Amino acid sequence: MTNYKKQKLSPGHNACAGCGQLSAVQSVMRALSDDTILISATGCLEVTTTAYPQSAWQLPWIHSLFENAAPIASGIKAALNKKKKKTKVVIQAGDGATYDIGLGLISGMWERGEEILYICYDTEAYSNTGVQASGSTPWGANTVTTPAGEKSFGSSQVKKDMLKIALAHGLNYVAQSTSAFPDDITNKVKKALATPGPSYLQILSPCMPGWQIKTDQAGQGGRLAVQTGLYPLLQYIHGELSTSSIKKDFKALPVNDYLSIQGRFQHLSKDEIKQIQALADKNIKHFAL
Repeated sequence: MTNYKKQKLSPGHNACAGCGQLSAVQSVMRALSDDTILISATGCLEVTTTAYPQSAWQLPWIHSLFENAAPIASGIKAALNKKKKKTKVVIQAGDGATYDIGLGLISGMWERGEEILYICYDTEAYSNTGVQASGSTPWGANTVTTPAGEKSFGSSQVKKDMLKIALAHGLNYVAQSTSAFPDDITNKVKKALATPGPSYLQILSPCMPGWQIKTDQAGQGGRLAVQTGLYPLLQYIHGELSTSSIKKDFKALPVNDYLSIQGRFQHLSKDEIKQIQALADKNIKHFAL
């Protein structure tokens, strides 16, 4: 029998069946020791795992508002440093809290060089509050605030490049993965925690209601994002790209393979799909190793 008491995130949470984010979280938890403190910003992860008065977390855990996970983590780290404790501090947040609401405070934490791992579970929308567009929402996506219709094709903004923002702050470790690659996530968390200074890990986490996919399609969505070149597996060490899922002989799948399984892209025309293909082609050229 499974000993749930030894799991760092136990069953009993109320996330959607097949949730890509919770799959990613389990991969993260496998890399963490018991000597870890978790800070979670407001979002799906916090709501689904800590319905009062219960909690699915088996590690010390604190909830912050959307915007202030970074300064709370900074305060905890300062107290640990004062006591000369080596306890790891890990922030978990969605793209809304990362790309938008908390960006300024994240910047401050990174500028101070604090040894804190920041993990963004990227669902590409404000999934917890009704699927509004965020700074992470891809071009052309249908959300409740960028609806597709006669006068709109969906989101008109290109996804913000948070990896570049992290790299611009001089972080020693910056990486990207998707929930479809659990071992990649676990290995990157271990590497991030072993690297001195602040680190950033971004994980594409397919969302059933937000992406309008079936409960068994999160893994497929995460794999296709990588196989098309739209969301490659990346790792930067000391500012240099050290590993990439895009090799010189990379044979990409067409982006329509990825778009076609998601309801949020069903309205796109062939010409609009070509524009998304151009974004993938640009990634393939830029990230090839």
